[in-house]
Amino acid sequence: MAMVGFNQKQMFFDRQAVIDAVGRANARNLSRAGSFIRRAARSSLRKRKRVSEPGQPPSVHTQDRVATLKNIWFVFERRRASVVVGPLRLNGSTLQGSNRSTVPELHELGGSAVLESRKTKRRRRARYAPRPFMGPAMKRELPKFEGLWANSVK
Repeated sequence: MAMVGFNQKQMFFDRQAVIDAVGRANARNLSRAGSFIRRAARSSLRKRKRVSEPGQPPSVHTQDRVATLKNIWFVFERRRASVVVGPLRLNGSTLQGSNRSTVPELHELGGSAVLESRKTKRRRRARYAPRPFMGPAMKRELPKFEGLWANSVK
């Protein structure tokens, strides 16, 4: 009678290996989702001289890639297992007022801010209609996310 040798551990899966594989797949897929949202948001912003209509994505007026609204980044946060996608804060773009909004926030959500003229140092309140671009980009890319996780752990 021949006895087949096997290790008892071979009969069960390695729990930590599975947890690690799921974590790696989740990080990879969330990064891909962030990339999709970033690309959709950037492509919705058009470079043109005229102002966009309220409710439409804002126009981009500058050539400089560093100081433009199209400078959108995404980052995967390991501790929270989430991805954050959004435009970088533009240089000097914090506006005065009670909520100290930034230009990208004012475009996305609308609102008001106090503007100061550089020449005359006069202040005036300006109201901004919402011109969302990040929210619609995420909604447009949402159907793709489900397929990212299919068969991602092997």
